[in-house]
Amino acid sequence: MNIEKVVIPVAGLGTSLLPATKSQPKEMLPVGRKPIVQYVVEEVVEQGLKKILFVTGKDKRTIEDHFDRDPELENYLSESDHKNLFDELDYEKEGVKFFYTRQIIPAGHIAPAGIGDAIGRAEDFVGGDPFVVAFGDTIIKSGNHAGLVRRMIKSHIDYRASCTIAVIEVPKGEENQYGIVKPKSDSPQDDFEIDHIVEKPAPENAPSNLAVAARYIFNPDIFTALKRTSPSYRGKIELTDAIATLIKMGHVVRCIKLYPEESRYDIGNFESYFKSFIDFALFDQRYGYRIRQYLQKRLRQF
Repeated sequence: MNIEKVVIPVAGLGTSLLPATKSQPKEMLPVGRKPIVQYVVEEVVEQGLKKILFVTGKDKRTIEDHFDRDPELENYLSESDHKNLFDELDYEKEGVKFFYTRQIIPAGHIAPAGIGDAIGRAEDFVGGDPFVVAFGDTIIKSGNHAGLVRRMIKSHIDYRASCTIAVIEVPKGEENQYGIVKPKSDSPQDDFEIDHIVEKPAPENAPSNLAVAARYIFNPDIFTALKRTSPSYRGKIELTDAIATLIKMGHVVRCIKLYPEESRYDIGNFESYFKSFIDFALFDQRYGYRIRQYLQKRLRQF
């Protein structure tokens, strides 16, 4: 079984980052030199996945434009001293194919019907194949390790799972900010099965401190589970609820933990956005040294 398809949901309204997102998608905000979603695409392409579906929505056209060919820009870069920038944008050379579908806002609603609904829009694209889901507003840095998605694919195939989820340990008391999994074992290792998942539980009711880290692998069974999942109190089809339904249907759901050296940048508000930008600026190969010097100087003035 080979996994080569990726679904990237990017239809959210990004209201937590207003006014910066009033006229541009959250996923196109720059972190260091690149927009957030470009890091996500580079991550999956580097790990061998070449067929990418964006589930877009209202005012998301700039994402399509960003990954489309721009002959005028390509010509300028090829004739200038910026040929390396052309290589960074040449996905056609890598054999990458981009596809797009739109998550329609339901009648009587003012926002899309949730991540679960967005994933459901990918059913025709997926066909009968397993596929990766990577949230377009979350960056994963794996450093020198084998890529997270590659580890997930290996586990998914080896254990014949229906769903494999990336998870990360979060501080006690912060469980109510994430989807939280309940491992079958009291002492889970880096690769383990779960028997439950819950969305944003109160810390005192959380089954663990292992939070979903915005990377998944699904078999097509997820579409049946999504159709059997009722909307939450927010009127949305929650992906965590659909995964819980998948478990109730008797399917195997496993998790892969991020290594301590791996980092997740979940850019959901201004604090996380500022921190992400600072980290990527500090470690920039060209400008990082000067940015670190500048930051040290500024901190001495506080």
